[in-house]
Amino acid sequence: MQIRDATSADLSAITGIYADSVREGVASYELTPPDEAEMARRMTAITSNGYPYLAADGDDGSLLGYAYASAFRTRPAYRWLVEDSIYVAPEARGKGVGSSLLEVLIARCEALGFRQMIAVIGGGHPASIALHHKAGFSSAGMIRGSGHKHGRWLDTVFMQRTLGEGTTTDPDPQSYPGTLSSG
Repeated sequence: MQIRDATSADLSAITGIYADSVREGVASYELTPPDEAEMARRMTAITSNGYPYLAADGDDGSLLGYAYASAFRTRPAYRWLVEDSIYVAPEARGKGVGSSLLEVLIARCEALGFRQMIAVIGGGHPASIALHHKAGFSSAGMIRGSGHKHGRWLDTVFMQRTLGEGTTTDPDPQSYPGTLSSG
């Protein structure tokens, strides 16, 4: 497996992976899968702000999964915090793809100067919770009954991990990600 930056050439496969997650899973609270044009808009919105967007290729060149970091909230004081998103193709689940993507995503976000990463785990999915625990995340709370999908109420689990110097030092507002917002 190879982890690399995702490109627009990956959009068809990314759209397919996400569509499966929307239709079959609870990680996304969307009910209708977005089309490829919408997924392209979303990718551009993320990458144009300098956030990492990664792809995992299998040995045969197929896209096994993708991950990205994005703003948790858009208010200026949140600019040091990123939210991770990880989606893995059904046939690649349970094979370390998610862990590999998350490991690289964490390293990229630390190198960029982010101080905290949050996981918002739709449906409180046990595999996603275990994946984040393994990567050093700890529980940060839960919203019970936050969504209704597939005929059942879903909880949203929040997990958090410190990046780099965390809260031990003040960030430099003149360098990225401080420059994401002028306040």
